[in-house]
Formats: sequence, C-alpha cells, structure tokens
Amino acid sequence: MAQLQIDFFSHSLKRMVTMMGVVPIDRPMIPGWPQPYEGPFKSLYLLHGYSGNCKDWISGTNIQELAMKYNIAVFMPSGDNNFYIDDPDVGAHHSKFIGEEVIEITRKMFPLSHKREDTFIGGFSMGGYGSLRTGLIFSDTFGKILPISSALIAKQIHGLPKDFKDPMADYLYYHRVFGDLDSILESDRNLEVLIDRLIVNKSKIPEIFMFCGREDFLIEHNRDFSNFLKLKKINYQYQEFQGAHDWNFVNGVLESGTRWLVGSQNESLEANR
Repeated sequence: MAQLQIDFFSHSLKRMVTMMGVVPIDRPMIPGWPQPYEGPFKSLYLLHGYSGNCKDWISGTNIQELAMKYNIAVFMPSGDNNFYIDDPDVGAHHSKFIGEEVIEITRKMFPLSHKREDTFIGGFSMGGYGSLRTGLIFSDTFGKILPISSALIAKQIHGLPKDFKDPMADYLYYHRVFGDLDSILESDRNLEVLIDRLIVNKSKIPEIFMFCGREDFLIEHNRDFSNFLKLKKINYQYQEFQGAHDWNFVNGVLESGTRWLVGSQNESLEANR
C-alpha cells in the first residue's frame, strides 16, 4: 500500500496545501483478496471534520486496509474550519479546491479513472456536510456521496442572535463561514436548495448513502435531511446504528460504505459492528 503526503500549491486557496493519499499499487498478495491491480483506480475523496486535518482518516480509521481490499485510491485533503465553503473576502475558493483542483491534480499524478461513476466523495461531521455540498455542486464529477455523521446545521444556525456562543463557536464564526444567517435557508449553504436546483435543471444527482449514530448529537439533522431526500425521490440510502459522534462509529460503517461505493447499488449492506 503506497501511503503518500502530497504538498502542492493550490491556485484556489493561493497557498501551499497538504493532502494524504493511499493508492494500492503495491499491496502485498493476501489470500482471499483480489489480485494486484494497476488501475485505472476508482477514487474516493474524504473530508475531515471540524478542527481536523488530512491525517485524521489515516490515524482514526482502517481506510488503508479498505483501499487495499477494494482496490480504490483514497485522497484526504486538509481543509480549514470553514465547512468547505468559499471565503471570497480572502480569495479562498474551498469548493473549487475540492471539487476541481484536487480532482485534477490527483488524476494527473495517479492512474485514476476519469469516469463519473468511478469518482466518489465522502466525509465525517463537517466533512460530511462538505462532501454533500461539494458533491451536489460538482454533480457532473461525482457519482456517489458517502456522508457520515454529517453536520447539517443550516436550520439550527438560521437566525442566530449576535450574542450567540456555544462550546464550538459563536455568531461571528457562523456568520463568517455561512454568510447572512437570516437568509441561509434560501442560499446554497442549504443543501435542500442545491437539491431543488438540480431537480429543476434536470441535472444529474449523485447517489447518496448517509450514516449516523443514534446517540449522535446531530441525529435529528440527519433524519430531517433523509426525510427531505425521500420526499424529493432522490436515489439515496440512510442507515442508523448505535453509536456517538466519534471515530469508533465511523470505523463501524466505513467498510459498508466503501463496499457500496465500488459495488452494486442494490448490494445488501450491513455495518461491521
């Protein structure tokens, strides 16, 4: 298993950035596993959560083993605490960075499939939101989205008072990241708005497989979005299992999610718990 740290200059963010990658071009022969594969590989782009970085998935999950087992290349870019939303005030285009620039540079560097049906995005917590938003904005690029324990907080922060503060952040932070909080529900920060636009424009909508733990503080937000997708008749799945907002839960569902990404849409899936 080739594990790499990739440092490159991002034109979207106007600075050097770091990304981790695992590409199974050199994996050992293991009885019962597929034969070594030289590509082109299907690819998965995983986004970390709030206060994290590109090494979270390497240190917190068994993603390297899954990359070998399912012959999939996985790339994990570092983001800021910005929910992967553009910050025009400083010229940082985070959506374009993930949805275009990271895709382009990894395809130039590695033997990856360029097909939409072989290109996936996923994430945990803030990264779950980021994967959904990026996957919907760049729906011609991504065929499937794998959001886990997603921070779908648009309705929660709508209309926050200016003196708001909680253990995670305050009004100024949410306003800086999401813009005008009084109109957030009508903006493209609201994933429901993006879904409706794709439907109206008769555009491709990626398949979605959502996971969330029943003890997760974000569970109601995930249930609410799942109900919205059902109402709109979107091709999606949603599964809940015992668990909280932690890497233990992520590890428990990650193989099922990976198997869904690379396998049949109708494959029977169970979390590995």
